[in-house]
Parts: sequence; structure tokens; C-alpha cells
Amino acid sequence: MKRKPARSVVFLTPDEVLNVLRTARKRSVRDWAALLLTYSHGLRAQEVCNLTVRDIDLKGGQITIRRLKGSLMTVQQLMPHRGEPLLDEIKALKEYLSVRPVDSGDALFVSGKGGHLSSTQLYRVYRDIAATAGLPKSKCHPHVLKHSIACLLVNQGVNLARVKQFLGHSAISSTMRYVSVSDQEASKDALNALQNAF
Repeated sequence: MKRKPARSVVFLTPDEVLNVLRTARKRSVRDWAALLLTYSHGLRAQEVCNLTVRDIDLKGGQITIRRLKGSLMTVQQLMPHRGEPLLDEIKALKEYLSVRPVDSGDALFVSGKGGHLSSTQLYRVYRDIAATAGLPKSKCHPHVLKHSIACLLVNQGVNLARVKQFLGHSAISSTMRYVSVSDQEASKDALNALQNAF
């Protein structure tokens, strides 16, 4: 019986991520901060939209994330980035919070009408930014940002259990979809392990 090939995960290259963030920054500091958090913490659109001001602890450098779809609630470090200002979450959040309307209730990312930005609005924001950044249509959905950080972590050799925890997955099978290993790579690693063990 022939095995069905796994559906490939669509993700952004590091250069495409920076291009999206650069385009978002030019558009608005809110869009930059929202998409940066989406990428850096592997958030779904609704998870970003559900964030409240209380979920951000700039002093302690942490963000509380309430994951959806049966995933885990996680508390993660906010990530400064000395080498690339577009990836500096602390800077992005400080800039955004300095211009965020004060009468916006508890919503972190505020819509034009007040209250929480909706996932539909975030989808439109990302789609427009991705199109302006010249991305193909297949990469014009905000969930590609979650795929992108997951693929980056896996490709950088981060332990899968840690990737699972970081993404808030309740099952390792959700994390495994980002792993792509050829038969040659698997055979080479097995051979190396055997030779090193005996």
C-alpha cells in the first residue's frame, strides 16, 4: 500500500519574516508589535487578539499566553534582540504601549473602534502586509507565522520536547508535523550513533 506524502508546512524564511516585520513597522507600531508576538511565541490569531494588558509584564520581561484548541497555558520570556531591532519585543511593546489609546479597556491590541482586535481584523492586517511585502498568496495567512517559528526552532536543533512546550502543544504529535527527515539523514544518524556506542 502506497503511503500518502505528508502535507508540507508553509513557513517564512528569516528574510521573509524580517520583510513582514519591516512592512508592519512602517504601517503602524500596533501591527508590528502584534505580528512580532505572533511570530516570536508561535501564537494563533485568536490567541494574539485575546491578549490583555495584564498578560504583559515588561518589568519582569514575561508574557502569559492562554493557548486555544486544548493547548497549554504558558508563561514565556519576552525577547529583546540586540542584533535586529525589528525582533526586539520589549522595544516593540514599549513603543506600542506609549501610543495605545488609554480608554481601551483590558485589550492589549486595540481595534480602530476600541476593544480587542478581532482575529478577522488581524487576518486582514497580515494579508495586506504580506501582500505589500511581496509574499506569495500561500504565505498570506497569519498562521504561517506560527509555522515559521516552529520550523526555525526544529531546524536549529532545539529539543522537540522544548519546542512542544514553547508552542503550548498538549501532544508531541502536533510538534512532529514540523519535523522533516529524509531516509538518508535518519540512516546517517543511526550509523553515527551505532559507531559511537560500540
